[in-house]
Amino acid sequence: MYLLHSPMISAKNISKSYSSKEVLKNIDLDISEGNTVALIGPSGCGKSTLLRIIMGLIEADSGIISIEGESVSKENVLQIRQKIGYVIQKGGLFPHLTARENSTLAADYLGWSSSKTEKRLSELAELVQIDKNLLNRKPDDLSGGQAQRISLIRALMLDPKIILLDEPLGSIDPLVRHELQSDLKKIFQELQKTVLLVTHDLGEAAFLGNEIVLMKEGEIIQQGNIRQIISNPVNEFVEQFVSAQRSPLEEY
Repeated sequence: MYLLHSPMISAKNISKSYSSKEVLKNIDLDISEGNTVALIGPSGCGKSTLLRIIMGLIEADSGIISIEGESVSKENVLQIRQKIGYVIQKGGLFPHLTARENSTLAADYLGWSSSKTEKRLSELAELVQIDKNLLNRKPDDLSGGQAQRISLIRALMLDPKIILLDEPLGSIDPLVRHELQSDLKKIFQELQKTVLLVTHDLGEAAFLGNEIVLMKEGEIIQQGNIRQIISNPVNEFVEQFVSAQRSPLEEY
């Protein structure tokens, strides 16, 4: 069922437990079209679990995920995934495939012509600023930054409406990370996709996201832009979380 003016991503009453541990507790989150939202919080707060549930990689115990107003189910999850690009930490590239083969997996699966695939690959290589000569290399022969750019090409290959990124820059050298942050922001602004980004770095969340969702122990504690979170923390946890990462946030 489609709803007029519905959010691009909607999570309603999402709960998830593993054994006796409750990882997500009745999460409600709406993300509008074209918005870039950063999910942030301490390790184990449930942010990556929520992202994977939205992607359809794991099932919630209760609640409903909707993409463009359509509820995600076992019957339509594969179709809906084609609307979503997914980037994970360290890129998640298949080591036995070349960068080119990794990049074109979805296009090959859908039976795109070689000319259509090559045209899209060239466009994306230019967008993410990677030398096309690197496309014949295996992932082990790429730097961390190069591998993450290839992962981004793979996520964008089908021109999805949504991009989900799970700590994509977490394991990258700080200098390269800074460069990639700047490039990601430019790409998000240029493409105007709906973006949901998981990070543990509040400075990164503030730089890339126009909205921040701060989680703790499976619950959303505060949601808003970085200035709202710094100026009006809702409780002591938010104050402490911001204070612990204060130096990168001075400009805000």
